[in-house]
Amino acid sequence: MDSLEDATFDVAIIGGGVNGCGIARDATGRGASVILFEQNDLASGTSSASTKLIHGGLRYLEYYEFRLVREALMEREVLWRIAPHIVWPLRFVLPHHKGLRPQWLLRLGLALYDNIGGRKLLPPTRTLDLKVDPAGAPLKPDLVKGFEYSDCWVDDSRLVALNARDAAERGAQIRTRTRVVGAERSDGHWVVTSEDLRAGRQGRIRAKVLINAAGPWVETVLNGVARANSSASVRLVQGSHIVVKKMFQHDRAYIFQNNDNRIIFAIPYQGDFTLIGTTDRDYNGDPAQVKATEEEIAYLCASASKYFKQPVRREDVVWTYSGVRPLYNDGASKAQEATRDYVLVLDAPGSQPPMLSIFGGKITTYRRLAEAALDKLKGHLPAARKSAWTGEEPLPGGDFPQTGYEALVAELSAAYPFLDRALVARLVRAYGTRTRDVVGNARSMSDMGQDFGAGLTEREVHYLIDQEWALTADDVLWRRSKLGLRLSAAQAEALDMFMRNAATSSAA
Repeated sequence: MDSLEDATFDVAIIGGGVNGCGIARDATGRGASVILFEQNDLASGTSSASTKLIHGGLRYLEYYEFRLVREALMEREVLWRIAPHIVWPLRFVLPHHKGLRPQWLLRLGLALYDNIGGRKLLPPTRTLDLKVDPAGAPLKPDLVKGFEYSDCWVDDSRLVALNARDAAERGAQIRTRTRVVGAERSDGHWVVTSEDLRAGRQGRIRAKVLINAAGPWVETVLNGVARANSSASVRLVQGSHIVVKKMFQHDRAYIFQNNDNRIIFAIPYQGDFTLIGTTDRDYNGDPAQVKATEEEIAYLCASASKYFKQPVRREDVVWTYSGVRPLYNDGASKAQEATRDYVLVLDAPGSQPPMLSIFGGKITTYRRLAEAALDKLKGHLPAARKSAWTGEEPLPGGDFPQTGYEALVAELSAAYPFLDRALVARLVRAYGTRTRDVVGNARSMSDMGQDFGAGLTEREVHYLIDQEWALTADDVLWRRSKLGLRLSAAQAEALDMFMRNAATSSAA
């Protein structure tokens, strides 16, 4: 922080999740000077623990969240267009289960889903005969009818990293592993004190506006770090997922209804796996310590087993992850009934510099949330002169046609014949056109440097260190990629040692 000591910014953001990085990108692109602080790695909290869906939220229709659903549905094709490498269409199969929601209600909900969100490229709902459709093969024989509809898949943690990358390239300062320890108003500005957790060194900057996008820590920042004494409060809701070996051969996902009126998804994941989730339960512990409980794992196994012919057993689980949703506390009696809509709380007493706190939100609507945040701050940010723009400009690597993924894989496979096509396909899914920057001038696999396993090479790791703020093996294996599912413990340890040495060399 030495080079920034007492520097002044238009906007200081606390939190390097999807909301914080999305706001940083939008604000910087409008002409504001921005600094973002993240106490850990980008997307190290809630934003890497989602169900990986860009979706309207079919079940939210039951809670009359029509505005939220419509906004989310409209965002599906926007995000697919600006990030076709990390967002892609996915068809969902909803088997009809007698005794739960009736067929007429499902048809009504899906008709609304098809028609209120400006769908253009995504195909519409259709009815399935599960006795003959391949989607019925893995299911129990009493499930004979279903519906198939469209949503999208997203690599959530890469979405965060790419927003941060774009913000940085437009001039934002992105400071990871840097905790904000104090914020106070002084002489018309926020004075923000932060601590670089690697160097153990404190620094101070000034900002005209403070944005609290700390996710599960939003209330801690609001009333602790900034001492605002606001009445707004957060409701922490835990959502857990399990990953098992691949349970079906087709490329569609399932949405299953449960007897408790909840739903879970079973989604093709990373080629060889199936992702099952999520749970909804109130959480009262430290958000940094959240993990899937045995009760939640058993719930997900049992819920999926009601539908699949092959039961999902505890020993089938190869990985679990859990996150804490920082929902606005609207007083709902059940966690699953609490609003998923975002709430923006502005604290600007008198003529003092404002603080905007972000509650709630979904991966799907992060971009619209950023626009709403800047609209709310318009009178306080004269530097942000431009209008909304992020729905038109591609994220880094996304500058190719919306349906052009296969063509780009073919093009780069021809350009780099020494790379296995499956590796090119993975690289394009992660980096899009910037795969060229990852490979650089390599002309053989030996030019790619050390192979850490599963096609992860030294060149790719250096790219992630240099361009995406990766510092540890976990940053690479569980956030910038999901190669942690494929590397052995020894390989992961070797990668971590390599990255520690690289960080030491860089510091020297």
